[in-house]
Amino acid sequence: MSAGKSKLSFEPEFAFSLQGKPWYFLFWFRYKLANTGKFKMTAGTHPGLNFKNAIHTLNSDTNEVKVVDRYAVLELAPSYSLAENISVGMYYLHSRGLDPGANQLLNFITVNANFSNIKLSDKFFMMVTPQVYYLDVDDGDGFYFTSAFTLTRRNFPLSVSSIINNAIQTDISGKDFVWNVTLTYSFGERYVAL
Repeated sequence: MSAGKSKLSFEPEFAFSLQGKPWYFLFWFRYKLANTGKFKMTAGTHPGLNFKNAIHTLNSDTNEVKVVDRYAVLELAPSYSLAENISVGMYYLHSRGLDPGANQLLNFITVNANFSNIKLSDKFFMMVTPQVYYLDVDDGDGFYFTSAFTLTRRNFPLSVSSIINNAIQTDISGKDFVWNVTLTYSFGERYVAL
């Protein structure tokens, strides 16, 4: 969802597991710093809530409980349009953990491209967004390649997306290759006045 007026927008994100358990809630506020023809730049901030499981013991009873880590985040996103459906850009995100046990410091910077409106047929279109990024989390860092693929049908509210992510060189623990599939419903492209 995105709601806003002119240059300022509010864009909340809510992610859940297939079992309906919350993963994270983000409450983005974004501002369009520049929108001059081919060059665009936005800045944003959000308070974020990251949900995780933890073991809680009380009077010798042990239970698994949900714990929420809070984050304060800033972002900067410049982009430049090379052609009608091709753009390049950068993205920088800085995050601070507000709770003990949360990641205390995160820096994320990416160089990306966007190839949109790739015609597959009269009704179907695709968008591809490849990027190379650097991630620095507390005491670990690494370089990665990722790409998003989106398939849309003209004048149809549903789209299907997939993201792949592969480690190039990293000392951050986790899987070297991950992917997902997302189904998106678009309510429209009009802003709601606040």
